Amino acid sequence: MSTEQAGARLRHLREDRGLSQAELARRLEISPSYLNQLERNRRPLTVGVLLRLTEAFGVDAGFFSTQDRSRLIAELREALADEAVAVRVSTSEIAELATNQPSVARALIELRRRYRDTVAHTSALVGGQGWPAEEEVLGAMPHEQVRDFFYDRQNYIDGLDVAAEELAQALSPGDLRGALSDRLARAHGVRIVVGQAGDSGGGELRRYDPDGRVLRLSGQLRPGQQAFQLATQLALLEHGELLEETVATGSFGTSETRTLARIGLAHYYAGAVLMPYGRFIAAAEQEQYDVERLADRFAVGFEATCHRLSTLQRPGLRGVPFSFVRVDRAGNISKRQSATGFHFSRGGGSCPLWNVYEAFTTPGRILTQVAQMPDGRSYFWVARTVARKRSGYGTPTKAFALGLGCELRHAHRLVYSRGLDLRDPGLATPIGMGCKTCERTACPQRAFPAVGHRLEADPDRTTFAPYSVVE
Repeated sequence: MSTEQAGARLRHLREDRGLSQAELARRLEISPSYLNQLERNRRPLTVGVLLRLTEAFGVDAGFFSTQDRSRLIAELREALADEAVAVRVSTSEIAELATNQPSVARALIELRRRYRDTVAHTSALVGGQGWPAEEEVLGAMPHEQVRDFFYDRQNYIDGLDVAAEELAQALSPGDLRGALSDRLARAHGVRIVVGQAGDSGGGELRRYDPDGRVLRLSGQLRPGQQAFQLATQLALLEHGELLEETVATGSFGTSETRTLARIGLAHYYAGAVLMPYGRFIAAAEQEQYDVERLADRFAVGFEATCHRLSTLQRPGLRGVPFSFVRVDRAGNISKRQSATGFHFSRGGGSCPLWNVYEAFTTPGRILTQVAQMPDGRSYFWVARTVARKRSGYGTPTKAFALGLGCELRHAHRLVYSRGLDLRDPGLATPIGMGCKTCERTACPQRAFPAVGHRLEADPDRTTFAPYSVVE
């Protein structure tokens, strides 16, 4: 910690709490001049001062770590690489802004998001699809806002997670589905109906009638899926106030978005009931994060297990910090959560060299990959396909590829790294955030030229890479 510079974060914390340098210095039992040097990165943040800061403000020590700024740097690089900016900003300038003025960096990222959303809505208007509402022009689509809400919180919601664990401890672990049904019946007078009534129409999995207090579940749900839906209903009935308080911490502009966030939080709670934090992280460590063994142990699916693994960031009891992504064959990202510095591109597509896309060529088989980003950071990825369909001939199938990744320094804790020489630099596959923002100009897999580079048009020269640029 002696070499770590965290002045900007220290200054931001002090200003956010409305404290003067003199007042904070008094609380930390240091001189104002020393605090001034800390905030200006003239002195390193020592372990002793760090401990007093965590005690005084209740923040985790990781708050002052410079390692997680990689996500902010990546988002800022993507924002400033937009064609509309037309200004080339160096990597060192981006890193300096993200480190010393993170609030300004986030403001620029938000402005870029709103610009792109406005352009998209304007295109829809020109295409004859009608004039969008004002709140839609000013922000991302509702489901994107909810996705960003979880992403910004590193996919961990402490209040709901603790409440879910308390419920799981109070229920019988032998028959969780039965225990959840009994609680709904006794505490809320809810009658559970499982069968064909929920299988018609649009393929409903759960429908609750608040007037008749009847919860209908599809008969096509497996026991673990039924338990998930029961726990979701319990969250909505028992923790409405907590859900609303958590939603209020987000910047949601419409009632539709707030409702979607509330549903997402109820699903988070349900997953935490089925896989309570303490027991799940202990099992994850014991099984070396073997997803299939954990799924069997907690009677849940592969995707639900991956999602839960990406939430293990409780202060004082953290697991491997994972990123989790779900994509379809067309490259659309329908789920993305991250407790690491890995950045998912919001535009320009994803990297075709990423093993998440290769997973579609070997359905049901687990693939591993050491992937190196342009900034030099390396990650270990596990990818596999999942498929679901409603019963009956001719019914459509949902097929996705799931990716679960962590920084390479954590890979030795995973069963999937057995037999791999993680120190071998030749093992890494160079990938990027997306072709338009990727700095690997010589990549032969490019779909677009990199923004900010001038194309080299030479009729007397042909290169293996599809877009040659002037360096």
